Amino acid sequence: MKYFYDTEFIEDGKTIDLISIGIVAEDGRELYCENSDADLSKASDWVKENVILHLWSKQINKVDFNKWSLEVNHWGGLCSHKEIASEIRRFCSVEKHGKPEFWGYYSSYDHVALCQLFGTMMDLPNGWPMYTRDIKQLCDSLGNPKLPEQGRDEHNALADAVWNRQAYEFLDNYAKVA
Repeated sequence: MKYFYDTEFIEDGKTIDLISIGIVAEDGRELYCENSDADLSKASDWVKENVILHLWSKQINKVDFNKWSLEVNHWGGLCSHKEIASEIRRFCSVEKHGKPEFWGYYSSYDHVALCQLFGTMMDLPNGWPMYTRDIKQLCDSLGNPKLPEQGRDEHNALADAVWNRQAYEFLDNYAKVA
């Protein structure tokens, strides 16, 4: 099962502190969680201006959560690291859905943030790969065609995960006709 994901995080050159994660499965299921353990006071101005404003928990008075619950299979809500790991383990269950194949866009830090939810890379659930496949690398290998536009919700982890799936599908179709 392919999983397209994105994370938003705070990084200072030494640590990566997960803010949120969005995952879209190739079968259409979606998961979105925000990290209640994240120390948002350490966010850079760029993260404050471009990421935090897209967090669902910050939009309670602006957003219809009932509408979102219909559009998103699972809104994990504000969760601790441990709770997010549990939600993802269940969502990406090897037993239910087969061996996962993770895809991200410029995904190096996303992969680290994902692994850290479980401890070390050695603590990943059984059957999970120790790497994320990168859509940008796939794009480069195909001659760097122009990808679809991302849209207005860029830097919301779920919106970016949805776009990652769209970009992958675009490149997959492009490779078939090229």
